[in-house]
Amino acid sequence: MKNSLFLLVFSFVLFSCGAKKNGVSNSRKPISKADKIVANALNYEGVKYKYGGTTKRGMDCSGVIYVAFGEENFQLPRVSREMAKEGKKIALKKVAKGDLLFFKTRKSYKNINHVGLVVSNKNGQIRFIHSTTSKGVIVSLLSQKYWAKAFVKATRVL
Repeated sequence: MKNSLFLLVFSFVLFSCGAKKNGVSNSRKPISKADKIVANALNYEGVKYKYGGTTKRGMDCSGVIYVAFGEENFQLPRVSREMAKEGKKIALKKVAKGDLLFFKTRKSYKNINHVGLVVSNKNGQIRFIHSTTSKGVIVSLLSQKYWAKAFVKATRVL
């Protein structure tokens, strides 16, 4: 009797571990390359600005992007104006996590001089991570007047 009870309990435990709960599998959605790259960039949030910087001691805008992609073995050029030549131009309404946003922050600049990485696009609210001279690595909204006015284009490199 004792052995039968043990077998019954053991069988229940063994088979219930592999069962689906409410018909839903316990497996998780695979993490995309974009998710990993954005997570890499977010690890640098709060790092101070440093021109040419690519470490936690200081980073510039293209440094954050360059390192975040590089940590996933995806090589991009080191500077924003060169990054802007990579990938495919996309419409702002199609922007998704992992896409790049490019800016000219002064009218007098001929070339793109700033880049950000899209963190999310929910209901048209585009959040992107970048590094600013005043606040270092931060997440901003593209809808903020300064960034909306400076925006040039979005590209998809993944």
